[in-house]
Amino acid sequence: MRFHDRREAGRRLAEPLRDLRLGGELEHPLVLALPRGGVLVGDEIARVLHAPLDVLVARKIGAPFNPELGVGAIAGEGPPLFAERSLAMLGLTVEGLAPQVERERAELRRREELYRGGRPAPDVHGRTVIVVDDGLATGVTARAALRAVRALGPARVVLAVPVSSPQAATALEPEADRLVCLARPPSFQGVGQWYADFTQVDDDEVVSTLRASAGAR
Repeated sequence: MRFHDRREAGRRLAEPLRDLRLGGELEHPLVLALPRGGVLVGDEIARVLHAPLDVLVARKIGAPFNPELGVGAIAGEGPPLFAERSLAMLGLTVEGLAPQVERERAELRRREELYRGGRPAPDVHGRTVIVVDDGLATGVTARAALRAVRALGPARVVLAVPVSSPQAATALEPEADRLVCLARPPSFQGVGQWYADFTQVDDDEVVSTLRASAGAR
């Protein structure tokens, strides 16, 4: 299964979610998308479900010698989540990563302020929260996001992604009440390989998408 772009993936992902809602499984849904790419996927889902859309900002914690090598993640106001096996293999410690955590925490708050424009975070208590991203590779960022949402007291948490590595999907299934994933290709090498157009989404597009979604509802 391959997708043209994130919006097409969102429309296809919305179909099984719509069926779940018609079956009474997704009461009072709220779509929380991981920026940046997940926002376009989430916007299409929110349209189909007639649900509000907001962001759940999560940040990867990179290794000091290679910021692109994710060894952990933070989301919301939750504590950092680390891949303990990766830390051990790389000889890293939680204490030694404190500067990276603080930098990512500051960037997380900056993005929340930018994307929401001063609006408060939505109240998830008692709602069905659908956490959306454009795909899962290792799943560490999504895991941090799910745990941050769970701590806020929603009725249910659903993780919805168009594509995932089999390992990440298996690891994250216990973290959510339901995982909705269209494809778990065994030949998975990266999220972008499953999109014809995987153009980077910028902050302006995130902000405009959120504003348009709020205005439509």
